[in-house]
Amino acid sequence: MEKLLISGGKPLKGEVRISGAKNSVLPILAASLLSDEEVIIGNVPHLQDVTTTISLLTEMGATLSIDEKMKVSINSSSMKSFYAPYEMVKTMRASILVLGPLLAHFGIAKVSLPGGCAIGSRPVNLHIEGLKAMGANIKVEDGYIIAKAKRLKGAKISLPIATVTGTENLMMAATLASGKTVIKNAAKEPEIIDLANCLRLMGASIEGDGTSDITIIGVKKLSGCNYDVLPDRIETATFLVAAAITKGNLTLTHTRPDTIKVIINKLRKAGAKILIKNDSINIEVKSQLNAVNIITNPYPDFPTDMQAQFIALNSISKGKSKVVESVFENRFMHVQELVRMGADIEINGNTAIIKGVKGLIGAPVMATDLRASASLILAGLVAKGETIVDRIYHIDRGYECIEEKLTKIGASIKRLPQ
Repeated sequence: MEKLLISGGKPLKGEVRISGAKNSVLPILAASLLSDEEVIIGNVPHLQDVTTTISLLTEMGATLSIDEKMKVSINSSSMKSFYAPYEMVKTMRASILVLGPLLAHFGIAKVSLPGGCAIGSRPVNLHIEGLKAMGANIKVEDGYIIAKAKRLKGAKISLPIATVTGTENLMMAATLASGKTVIKNAAKEPEIIDLANCLRLMGASIEGDGTSDITIIGVKKLSGCNYDVLPDRIETATFLVAAAITKGNLTLTHTRPDTIKVIINKLRKAGAKILIKNDSINIEVKSQLNAVNIITNPYPDFPTDMQAQFIALNSISKGKSKVVESVFENRFMHVQELVRMGADIEINGNTAIIKGVKGLIGAPVMATDLRASASLILAGLVAKGETIVDRIYHIDRGYECIEEKLTKIGASIKRLPQ
């Protein structure tokens, strides 16, 4: 497996262009299955999960082209297969997102139960129950979800948990259902709004996205569109922490500061100087920051996808802090790796108790999921000596050209071949 070799101790300085959002582009790629016309998607990040999704759509018979600027054109009128095999979806949970569009547009879907990061139980039963409420006939056998429906019918669906992919799947399915669908306790993430904006451009009738109640009036068909994906808020936040942890000065461009207010507030509370201009953010840190307490919760609260990065930052900040993980169980697997680098962290249930230390020491460490791998890279950037991060295929799923972007702003980081 490929590894990253990092020599720490260099402050990061310069400018980083933020890529399109992974968690927006995946549902929007799936949404292209709802139309018989060409859907063109811009600001697409070059990520493993995107490549996997594109391969899956091609495998099912969609016609696809990608230009040199990563603009993806998809036409699903040539679809022949409505089958998402285990081999294609085992690496990525978001593959479940083809279920709603396939069922709504073609009336049939066979989708493998998904894989992805090893972080606790992320149940897909909410997707299945929601689609059943809309009249789908669904059974799960031999690890596959097998779904059929003549035409889905609008329904009132109350989600017991505000699931992001669940909200997206049901919202996409409802666009072609007959009648009105109301999704209660819907997720409010910016990526949901981004998907809704794209669907509206295709002719869907959707209201309330970004709130806990989304109303969709089904239409008979959706047209093609040309849509640019929103910037990645988690990549933005990760680079802000990279500047903070190395006492650097970075300007992030082509981003959306309004989507990460909670992160900006936490970094300011810690002592970072942050300036915001339209679609750019400048962060400057000159001295050791103060540790900050964190409780993860769904948007607009602190994102679980930034928990690991802030634990890395808190581990070398002044004072003692608590980080409570309320969203996913089993999401502290990076902690034992940070401890190997000299961090002082104790785990008590879903809480990490961190005592700031003067510095970290480079060590060989292993990534367990996408955001955990980011936290280990951040720790390596500030550690004394060399850090080798193993299993970096996780990082390639969610960060575009991370070592190239970091090298440009002064990091000493390189990819080691297998």
